[in-house]
Amino acid sequence: MSTHAQAGTRLGFLAAWDRLVGSWEPLMPVRRGRKPRVPVSQLVPALTFHMLQGAGTLGEHSAALFADALADSSWADRRARLPWQIFAELMRRVLRPKATHRQREAFWRGWRLVALDGTQFSLINTPQILTTFVKAQTRRGRAAFAKITVAVLLEVGLHNPLAAAIGRDGESEWALAQRLLAQLPKRALLLGDRLYGVAAFVAHARVACTRVGSHFLLRASRSTKPRVLKRLTDGTRLIQIAHRARQRPSQILEWFEVREIRVRVGRKGHRPHEVRLWTSLLDPRTAPALELAQLYAQRWEHELYFRELKRQVRKTALLQSHTIETAAQEIAALVLVSALLAAERQRAASGQLPVLRVSFSKILELCVKPMWLWVDLGHGVLTEPQLTTIMRRGYRRMRRYVTPPRRARSCSRAVRQPLKAWPRLMKTHSIESAMQLQLV
Repeated sequence: MSTHAQAGTRLGFLAAWDRLVGSWEPLMPVRRGRKPRVPVSQLVPALTFHMLQGAGTLGEHSAALFADALADSSWADRRARLPWQIFAELMRRVLRPKATHRQREAFWRGWRLVALDGTQFSLINTPQILTTFVKAQTRRGRAAFAKITVAVLLEVGLHNPLAAAIGRDGESEWALAQRLLAQLPKRALLLGDRLYGVAAFVAHARVACTRVGSHFLLRASRSTKPRVLKRLTDGTRLIQIAHRARQRPSQILEWFEVREIRVRVGRKGHRPHEVRLWTSLLDPRTAPALELAQLYAQRWEHELYFRELKRQVRKTALLQSHTIETAAQEIAALVLVSALLAAERQRAASGQLPVLRVSFSKILELCVKPMWLWVDLGHGVLTEPQLTTIMRRGYRRMRRYVTPPRRARSCSRAVRQPLKAWPRLMKTHSIESAMQLQLV
């Protein structure tokens, strides 16, 4: 690394990268011949930095960090030869819980709130991708683009990723999510939607939660028919659900007990609907049903996290990579960017306000990226104390961009092109009256 890059940007992006990664040296396979001009310890942060930028090539952005950068053609060749294990190892190393008890909104009664969900990224129609991935079939023909799936275990109160699994071999969200259960943190409460509210997933979640002393709260699928054991004092029920063999549904592998909460959710002047929740928190005194029902609504933070990742960080409809392996690298870099920005957001909040009240879009566009640019351009013109002062002022300014408390708002579920029983969405509208919950 050049003296310019080392002195200038170590106060900016690379300083944030060092705080996230620490002293990381990837294990590379032994190879003969001359060593690469740019080591992997510079390639990965350069790729991550590239994900933050709205315009420009990877070669240009790597040159902004390191003087000894690669041309765009050399970048493509190096990325194609990078082992995926480097990115998998790095994510396992650096994706860790960050919330402390100063961030009370990240906990519920001492339990760390985490959520599990997945999304898909659209891929460019290159021959390398189309020979590996098949486009989904829709009622109007094949989809426009092939898609790659990613599942993320998220620390809800900070939008901080704890683990990520990427479907490089076409795996489903279901399969990827099961892998992430092995990285569930201690004393956590896992939130999940209806995809995970089935006996097969609960069987895996129980094992993972028991191993680390955590619990789960899942929205139950309507298709499961439980066996009621008894009604608890608060009106909830202790039930048994059967875990059946995958290929032989008539074969029951085991029965296990969960607590079922049925709550009627609605707003004044609108028809309510019923929600079923399953949880491993069996005691109504330490885990009141209505509190858990309200808590489940925080799972929506995961959807907002994906929106930040797709629409505010990268801002492109398609991944820019031409192969599956480099597309997976691009997604891994995006996840690392989100972890880095979650840490910067937490640092800006400094325990004085909820982290998620610090505006993500404003600190990204008006503070973080400009601040790192000024630190780089100021090297050699400004002294190191002056550059440090710029950084301090930048974090103080971040605390000024505070969003108002969220409205009690919801939107009706519908699709523009109806499939099965979903109503067709003709005109968007939202409901902003207070939510009303009633145990069934």
